[in-house]
Amino acid sequence: MTTDMGSPALRLAEIRRVRPEDAARMRALRLEMLADAPLAFLETLADAAARPHNEFAARVAYTSAGAGNAQFVADPGGRLVGHAGGTTHPNEPGLTVVYAVYVTPAWRGSGLLGELIDGVAAWSRACGRPELLLEVVVGNDRAYRAYQRLGFKDTGVRVPHPNIPALNELQMRRPA
Repeated sequence: MTTDMGSPALRLAEIRRVRPEDAARMRALRLEMLADAPLAFLETLADAAARPHNEFAARVAYTSAGAGNAQFVADPGGRLVGHAGGTTHPNEPGLTVVYAVYVTPAWRGSGLLGELIDGVAAWSRACGRPELLLEVVVGNDRAYRAYQRLGFKDTGVRVPHPNIPALNELQMRRPA
């Protein structure tokens, strides 16, 4: 622990699996994610904001336990500052698909991205899935380089963006 707790990069954030009691803070983080990076996620800010709290709470409860789907958060106390999810792949039993990766702007460059991915990777290995896959919008060079630094390799596979036909996503993989 450092003595300078004023700088976000120097404060500590616990990386942990989301818990049911995190629902309100997860909702706030999800809305921030969608406002900050609208192309990176599979729903719009308007759709998420219109969803009732009990739906957020049910999703958080679902991803708080089990081997099929998990969400990890960066929690410095107070507002959540990062998120990464993992889910099974329907056709590859040894693969976890990493989704909804986000670090709030003030915490970028602090190492939280790697810690969140490490949380998903440890969960994936514990569930018997030794490989991770994620998708990045083609042209999002900042995210692409960040994932490369974390050991992800571009597979050469390109897939259409699920919501915006004019965009493509590239797939990256690494061991869990």
